[in-house]
Amino acid sequence: MLRKLADASLLDPWPENVGPRMMAFRGGAVHSKRPATAQEFLPTGHWIGVIMAPSPEIKLAFGSEKYRTSAATVGMLAVHPAGVDGKARWATALENVLVSISPESMLELAARQFDCVNLEVRPTHLTPDRTALELAELIKANMNSPDACSELYLDTLITILGIHVLRHYSNIASPSKTRADELSPIAAKRIRDYLHEHFRRKLTITELAEICGLSRGHFARSFVRTFRVSVDRYLLEIRLDSAERLLLETELPLSEVARLSGFSGWRALTTQMMLYRQKSPDQLRSV
Repeated sequence: MLRKLADASLLDPWPENVGPRMMAFRGGAVHSKRPATAQEFLPTGHWIGVIMAPSPEIKLAFGSEKYRTSAATVGMLAVHPAGVDGKARWATALENVLVSISPESMLELAARQFDCVNLEVRPTHLTPDRTALELAELIKANMNSPDACSELYLDTLITILGIHVLRHYSNIASPSKTRADELSPIAAKRIRDYLHEHFRRKLTITELAEICGLSRGHFARSFVRTFRVSVDRYLLEIRLDSAERLLLETELPLSEVARLSGFSGWRALTTQMMLYRQKSPDQLRSV
């Protein structure tokens, strides 16, 4: 029976004009060369990125965490799970091989290879990985050889890389137990998604606690244990990120930027931006 190629959107929002890309059955891959830039991501597939040329400074963050800065060497790998928001900045040209595997395919691999049905692929900052580099070099060679490139061969390489990631960068490698004072993975994802969807309006601890089926006090403590910041600070970071995007990408009045980002007014936005981003809205727009 013929199998369908994976949906090309698994590689979104990685630009299409940065190098050869190819879809296989479990996912797709792109050999990418990009100039210095910054980008935010919310991938629909599990992304595995392998550095193919040295880069002196790459900043990477998952969820609400702060950027981590790395001097990237050839063969470093980063894993960005599906449905986890992230952002990256790189100061010089970046060459990498990016592979995206659909969540359904990764779950199938976990079930077949490891008898695992509750899979958690873990966000992984840049780390050296010789096996991933060897597979990335084969993927790169396959996509850059028009006369010899093969969807079946690419799918085999993607499958092997997927199993490698499961072995070393998921709960299969080191099963973790949720502490009694932390939100469960399902509750954490539910509340994170809710905050990102509703940050523009006033939110209360009572409302958020009800989503998780917890008391106000239990929820507030569990949130801090899970995300390492308070609900108010987590919300503030989302709102500041939104305001920064609007300031840089639109010419909306400051009062409208504040309203659309969940602030009570332009004075509140200015105060918080100066306190936590060390720049005023006017300074940010003048960059």
